[in-house]
Amino acid sequence: MRAATIHAPFDVRLSEVPDPVIEKPTDAVVKIVAGCICGSDLWPYRGENAITPGSRIGHEMVGLVEEIGADVRTVRPGDFVVVPFVASDGTCPNCLAGYQSVCQNIVGIGGGQHDGGQGEYARIPWADGTLVATPEVPDDELVPSLLTLSDVMGTGWHAARSARVRAGDTVVVVGDGAVGLCGVLAAVRMGAERVVALSRHEPRQKIARDFGATHIVAERGDAARDAILELTDGVGADAVLECVGTDQSFRTAFAIARAGATVGFVGIPHGVEVPARTMFSRNIGLAGGVAPTRAYLPELMKDVLTGAIEPGLVFDQELPLADVADGYKSMHERRAIKTLLRP
Repeated sequence: MRAATIHAPFDVRLSEVPDPVIEKPTDAVVKIVAGCICGSDLWPYRGENAITPGSRIGHEMVGLVEEIGADVRTVRPGDFVVVPFVASDGTCPNCLAGYQSVCQNIVGIGGGQHDGGQGEYARIPWADGTLVATPEVPDDELVPSLLTLSDVMGTGWHAARSARVRAGDTVVVVGDGAVGLCGVLAAVRMGAERVVALSRHEPRQKIARDFGATHIVAERGDAARDAILELTDGVGADAVLECVGTDQSFRTAFAIARAGATVGFVGIPHGVEVPARTMFSRNIGLAGGVAPTRAYLPELMKDVLTGAIEPGLVFDQELPLADVADGYKSMHERRAIKTLLRP
């Protein structure tokens, strides 16, 4: 079968790899209907994360169950499933506490040589603890939104949950990538009264508004802080969603949070220094981390299937799997927010 592999910075290829087979009785093989490129895939693509030449890449997918192991009970062949970006057993103490993203027996989708979401098929370990099936095979128009539930919508939701967003809050979202935009949607869904998106890019600003953002701030750094303080009469935001992971984005997040607020962070930290002195002196909390998307899937899937949310709007480019390298290039150059891939 064909699947995306990474060989060096800026070198992603479509390669022939072995077809997946059931290796353990808890496995399932999924025929991928749609996968996509994630902003976090760009870290190794740009050479900012270590690369094992020839390794698989991509961790978001939806598809049809092709085959199951003897111990699998929750899905069956023909089911349409959302695949979270990590496989979890569903039974360890961390999973039972709702943190499947730190399962004691975790398997990273697309990590190393493991099957990823940018391909034709994938073997999924711990199928019962990982896969979530829709009640029936959905119409194609729902596929993009269901695909976001494998990562970015659940991650944006985790940022809002971690920041303790409540009805009536003023929420600021730092980051206008797919996760940040989904964070806007999550904050609106949780009842925030004002949602401010920090964005300098018109296409991303439009999606933020479509998702319910009430304000757009294009400034960065001190200018962004000043704009938020002016908007909030000098108080700051009730909750801040940090969806980038750089030191600058963290500094901005803490600068615009009101006393007693919480910064919910889901951007993978790169070179970040946490401002402990600011946290202490202003009673600002920090919570978040790797999103347990599996925990949020049932609730968010219901919202998608009923039309309450349409997070699939973050996909502004769709390409055949054969053009995966072009998809990476367009996202790296910020010509695309998020690229959907069809095998």
